[in-house]
Amino acid sequence: MRAPNPAFAKIHSDLSAVLWPPVSTGRSAVLVAALRQLEDSQWLPRGEIAARQLRQLGLLAAHCEKFSPHFRKRLRAAGLTAAALTSAEALQRLPLLRRRDLQEADGLFCEEVPAGHAPLSKVRTSGSTGEPVVVRRTAVSDFDWSLYTLREYFWQGCDFSKPFCAIRANIGEPARLPHWGGVVSQLFDGTGPSLGLPITTDTGRLIEMIGDFGPESLLAYPSTLAALAREGAARGIALPGLRHIRTVGETLSPQRRADIARVFTAKISDCYSSQEAGYIASECPDAPLYHLMETVIVEIVDESGAPCREGESGRVIVTDLRNFATPLIRYEIGDYAEAGPPCPCGRGLATLSRIFGRERNLILMPDGRRFWPVVGGYYFRDIAPIRQFQVVQQARDSLQVRLVSETPVTPEQEDQLRAVINNALGYPFRLEFIYFDETIPPGANGKFEEFTCLLKQP
Repeated sequence: MRAPNPAFAKIHSDLSAVLWPPVSTGRSAVLVAALRQLEDSQWLPRGEIAARQLRQLGLLAAHCEKFSPHFRKRLRAAGLTAAALTSAEALQRLPLLRRRDLQEADGLFCEEVPAGHAPLSKVRTSGSTGEPVVVRRTAVSDFDWSLYTLREYFWQGCDFSKPFCAIRANIGEPARLPHWGGVVSQLFDGTGPSLGLPITTDTGRLIEMIGDFGPESLLAYPSTLAALAREGAARGIALPGLRHIRTVGETLSPQRRADIARVFTAKISDCYSSQEAGYIASECPDAPLYHLMETVIVEIVDESGAPCREGESGRVIVTDLRNFATPLIRYEIGDYAEAGPPCPCGRGLATLSRIFGRERNLILMPDGRRFWPVVGGYYFRDIAPIRQFQVVQQARDSLQVRLVSETPVTPEQEDQLRAVINNALGYPFRLEFIYFDETIPPGANGKFEEFTCLLKQP
């Protein structure tokens, strides 16, 4: 018998003069009930989870067939009906929905939503793919975001009574609160304190403020954490009280994870989400795999559209099973990932072994091949005191290497870096070295990518 989740014992009561057992009311009661459902659903057999997802898809497809003219046309073009989509084979026959379709499609949004799904909200993506889109989401979508945020905290064993710090792009000024706020404070008493910090804060100042605050849990982009690790190593600041690090918003590469772990001993957990589809996957608390959430069907397909086998990488296709306002059914989100095996933890949730990122993070070789580039960054500091690097491809046979170094890099060291990079990539690229004083600036959305290809993909 599985041990009960101790976090449930700390949920507060909403009724006056009732302390224990607690009684939740309103939205809190629904959240608690849904969390308890997730405690059970994660352990269902993988086939049972897939079958229940397809039944949910049947309800979604029937609604969208009736109220979304664009989705109705997609079905007809494939010779399908909504009822047929309760079959995985039929779902794979439905043409993909691409970002350009979200931009240009007439009659995409559903004209009505089921009772209880209002109000609607609009979500605008950052446009990091160069194709910004607008998606309508429902109150259920917002509820699911809160729900899976709590599950992730439960999985990672976060103590809500301890200090929490978040570094975000949407925080304008440092803000300290006596509690965690949001959904955590909605369900739990005695939370906090918390500290919100702008991602634009100087790294030296960031680590000082985090050190002074002393959080047990920290949320940030991987690139921000890597910069904090470099700063911490240089100044002898290891944040010993930090127990949990949660990464969001960017791809957490194995090298970046290792760079962070060399300085901070906290457990690192990664979350895979998008503004369009919400939570997609969270890192397993017991194994190095990502569990896909119950509310999404995720397909990993190769360039021909065929499903990838376990261990193969391909394009990520997402179906959001609970958005009855925008039919994100077989939506090509723009990411690549590796299909994972059954998890040894025993959870029946499907897995991804690794999330690679966007198509623009693939290198384009002169012969037309594309793959995930490893540029030898592990060895850079053996050659020169490189603090940060970024590689940008602007032509098929040349790369721009952007560096931040503690001391000027000599021509001899550049030659050694050139040899390491080209040996790792297996081609003698022409390399242009560009230097930055303190940090390489992130993109307009506050995110940083170690490799970006600016060429139009074939």
